Amino acid sequence: MGWRVRRAGRGDAGALARLRWLFRAEMGQASEPLADFVVRAEGWMEPRLASGGHWMAWLVVDDDGGPVGCGWLQLIEKVPNPGPEEELHGYVTSLFVVPELRGGGAGAALLSAVLDACREAEVDSVILWPTSRSRSLYERFGFRDGGEVMVLRLGTGRALP
Repeated sequence: MGWRVRRAGRGDAGALARLRWLFRAEMGQASEPLADFVVRAEGWMEPRLASGGHWMAWLVVDDDGGPVGCGWLQLIEKVPNPGPEEELHGYVTSLFVVPELRGGGAGAALLSAVLDACREAEVDSVILWPTSRSRSLYERFGFRDGGEVMVLRLGTGRALP
């Protein structure tokens, strides 16, 4: 196989930051230099990867333990419901596998790990924003265009300090 999926921890923040930069660079959306981004992103990622938080991440690592893919999950609390509906949403983001491993099952294994965590947490619905390339993977797992979510984009496109 040449790779395996494992849960990421605080010590993986640097690897996750580099993979995040590669993911966005591949889409033409990385204007911040890699070194600067890694420093900034590590500072954000480390505390969020502490156990018991609402953020979780997974890594795909090659036979040498090198990072070749990742995926993130945020558990989002819902306002309590008086009925049987679960009270968490799952937000999947930054699911990425290096180009040379695409089509070999790593992305599917990564998404399976993320969805297993959602099931374990009793998540009601899982949301994500697919790329055109990733859409078929998500559809194979049962994701569909919801037609229910409305979006108002307020972002200015500037990076936060």
